Amino acid sequence: MSAGARGERVIETEDGEVRVLFTNRALANAEAQLNRGVFEVLTDLQSGGRIGDVAVLLQAGMEAARRDAREGGKPVSAAQAYAVLDDVGYAAAAIAVVEAAAEVVSYTREGDANIPPAEDGADPN
Repeated sequence: MSAGARGERVIETEDGEVRVLFTNRALANAEAQLNRGVFEVLTDLQSGGRIGDVAVLLQAGMEAARRDAREGGKPVSAAQAYAVLDDVGYAAAAIAVVEAAAEVVSYTREGDANIPPAEDGADPN
């Protein structure tokens, strides 16, 4: 069975590996913090973007990874995300979060890409 709409990356820091996981829920959490849609943020990041956007996405992805691993402790803080960002740099962090988030938003369950059009060309929605 497929893992579904998930995007994961491992970021190598001075202190070891940091796992970043995106799911639809993790992206929705980031959207709520940013008060912007994920597509808008990802588009902006392709042309430079904002450091704060990368930090929020990084925090959301790190928190989703923490939960997925069923690790105890406190939620991932903004300070922890900025520490990773400071360690690896903006470009490396941005690439990791954009690639992982893109896997989620572009996910299509196998076979669903071939859904036939509605009869008479009508919009099925």
